[in-house]
Amino acid sequence: MDTDVVISGAGPTGLLLAAELALAGVRVRVLERRQRRHQQSRALTLHPRSIEILDLRGIAERFLALGHTVPGWHFAGLPKHLDFSVLDTRHGYTLFLEQARTERLLEERARELGVEVCYGHEVVSLAQDDDGVTVTGTAPGGEFHLRAAYLVGCDGGRSTVRACAGIGFPGTDGTMSAMLGDFAVVDKEAIAAAGRTPVLITPLTGGLTRFVLADAERMRVPATEPVTFAEFRDALVRLAGTSFGIAEPKWLSRFGNATRLTEKYRDRRIFLAGDAAHIHFPAAGQGLNTGLQDAMNLGWKLAADINGWAPPGLLDTYHSERFPVGQLVTDNTQAQTLLLELTLVPEYSRPVSALRAMMDSLLDIPDVNTRLAGQVSALATCYPAPGEDPLVGTRMPDIALGSPGLRVSTLLHAGTFGYIDFSGAGAAQVAEGWTGRITVAAGGDRSWADDVSEVLVRPDGHIAWVRRENSPPDAATRQARLAAWAGTPAQPAVRR
Repeated sequence: MDTDVVISGAGPTGLLLAAELALAGVRVRVLERRQRRHQQSRALTLHPRSIEILDLRGIAERFLALGHTVPGWHFAGLPKHLDFSVLDTRHGYTLFLEQARTERLLEERARELGVEVCYGHEVVSLAQDDDGVTVTGTAPGGEFHLRAAYLVGCDGGRSTVRACAGIGFPGTDGTMSAMLGDFAVVDKEAIAAAGRTPVLITPLTGGLTRFVLADAERMRVPATEPVTFAEFRDALVRLAGTSFGIAEPKWLSRFGNATRLTEKYRDRRIFLAGDAAHIHFPAAGQGLNTGLQDAMNLGWKLAADINGWAPPGLLDTYHSERFPVGQLVTDNTQAQTLLLELTLVPEYSRPVSALRAMMDSLLDIPDVNTRLAGQVSALATCYPAPGEDPLVGTRMPDIALGSPGLRVSTLLHAGTFGYIDFSGAGAAQVAEGWTGRITVAAGGDRSWADDVSEVLVRPDGHIAWVRRENSPPDAATRQARLAAWAGTPAQPAVRR
């Protein structure tokens, strides 16, 4: 094999996945058809769960240092915002950080861990067999051929990997489009005096200002049609009564509400993640964040297989866990988009305005607000296991542990499982049997679940197994349950 894993696409999803694999000692090569990293930023936000997973690897501060936070976010552009600050997390906020900076930080992380990121390398075809995948493509030096154990398509909504693998991408075509523009020159006094407008206006780094709008007169233009400066300026005047003095456009783009979800996240030795697996209107800014969480779910599982200790069926859980999340995200973005789209259709404007007012009033109900905030932030993401304890599959809270300065997040910095022993019953057995795969901590804050005696936390921060106080400690049961996730204890690694 030339490498263990080839990743097609050096966007946020592919770069985080590469870093996760390299952290576990996996050889990984990232192929990117662009000649260099994107300078523009379609996405602007990292939501709470994304900050949490970066914190699980000790790199969240790199991102927080470059952005600024707000305590919530919107749903369908309704006036009443979702309140992230009340959620059970140490990161109850949205981080404003442009995608270009997010990608730069993730690439730096991947390269620190020894990942090779190859720009100007485009995947053209692939062939998989029982032993691996052969990838063929073009590069500045000519055609290349790579052999890897696995291939992951993180190459966007028009994924070549997905197409070559013959994986279906069912869904709906776009019915509307919106526009964004980044401008070097604006009239700041006009912006300050504008008050509430139907145009989203936000400052970017480098002195740029972003405008995002949906114009009834241009909403049926295909998302593939380029935006002109005159078109954008005219739409601003129609919507806000002023052009805000825009000049020197640095980027103009149109985006639509085509919504698709891959039929399967895995086809034998090929996996899909990020936009290659799901596309939708960027309602509430969930796309990039969902891709990062795909990467976090897949990385440790793929590494476990390559390093020879993965329990049977572990790789199949990538589809079974992330496909329902993709369904939930595409469903809620379609609902949000409809609430926006129909306001632009004259015959529906009055009833849709009434519906939006009703939805806005429902967000005043704390339980409703918290439920939707949990979905959009991804803090409510759960991988339930029928017949297991209700805590299994939920996020493990970032509680303080027994040793000073130690939290759950720091326990997982190396990308291992975390085992927390509140009773003293199993720490010695776990430490001896799963060295290098499970990091052990004793004691900690039990206010989150005061009857839990032992808990196994997956490398992605979700709970794999718990023992309650009413279940007596049993070494054989503990070994069986931990082996179901972290492999047979003291099993020698056999790389595949």
